[in-house]
Amino acid sequence: MLVDSPPEQQRAETAPAPPSRRAIRALGLLAAVAVLVLVALASIAIGAKSLSVGEVWHGLFHASGTYGDAVVGDRLSRTLLGLLAGAALGLSGAVLQALTRNPLADPGLLGINAGASAAVVTAITFFGVTTLSGYVWFAFLGAAAVGALVYLLGGSRGATPVRLALAGTAISAALYGYLQAVMIMDNAALGKMRFWTVGSLSSATDRTIEQVLPFLVIGTVLALALARPLNAMAMGDDTARALGAHLNRTRALSMAAATLLCGAATAACGPIVFVGLMIPHVVRSFTGPDLRWILPYATVLSPVLLLGADVVGRMIVRPAELQVGIVTAILGGPVFIFLVRRRRTAQL
Repeated sequence: MLVDSPPEQQRAETAPAPPSRRAIRALGLLAAVAVLVLVALASIAIGAKSLSVGEVWHGLFHASGTYGDAVVGDRLSRTLLGLLAGAALGLSGAVLQALTRNPLADPGLLGINAGASAAVVTAITFFGVTTLSGYVWFAFLGAAAVGALVYLLGGSRGATPVRLALAGTAISAALYGYLQAVMIMDNAALGKMRFWTVGSLSSATDRTIEQVLPFLVIGTVLALALARPLNAMAMGDDTARALGAHLNRTRALSMAAATLLCGAATAACGPIVFVGLMIPHVVRSFTGPDLRWILPYATVLSPVLLLGADVVGRMIVRPAELQVGIVTAILGGPVFIFLVRRRRTAQL
């Protein structure tokens, strides 16, 4: 005798299977890209002179040399630099947190910001460099030199997360002491560094983007390629070795990727805080600890924060502007405190 199934069972049997976690993450990443596009358009349209959608479209695709087209061109360079720098900061922050197994890791922890700042003040005081295009190379070289020094002092072949963090902290303290001493003795350096150390996108030019773009591309490709070995290292050195990970090579390449990304972004914009620290935490809260998803999400969402903060800085004191580094600090502090104080904080 056949017995009909109850309606609830029939619906359960005919209902489509729930979407996989991977599909949900992929859809979320696409949504993040859409948000980034909207924020980028807002960055071009909003400023001391607000532009309509038609004016933005004309300036992007049918430029004819009008004042509005010139404004769009300037803001386009600024937006492109914000996209590149934001992606670099978020991606490098996620890599550094995985490398050091420290949820508070950011470019400042390993001395990269301090190296760039010390190199810039040296260029101003002792070499007479006065242009942003000159700062970029000194800042990048300073960041790269400190990154290499931290890795060597951290033990090189026997580097551990704790050694790297301690070496970076010690070098940062020494370099910031040097930085303050030079700035006190040289008023000109103090005036120029005061603006640079705040962090800003206002000096963006096509030339600046061309200078840092190769380093950002190489650093991004390298960082994304390290997702799997960094995942293995998160389970402990012994487990990572058993899974076939090369610990020393992974740590060296991770330091190289972070230095390329942080150094280039800091050189172009100055040290901008909280982006590389906060976004990986936000991403980890809904992707889990898998770096194969954390890194792409951080690459997309970090420019959303940076460009959004830049737009806010242009709106609240119009027609002047508040530097983006100040806005990210003001916005990032309370948000990060909220994340830290949640009952369930995503673990590394």
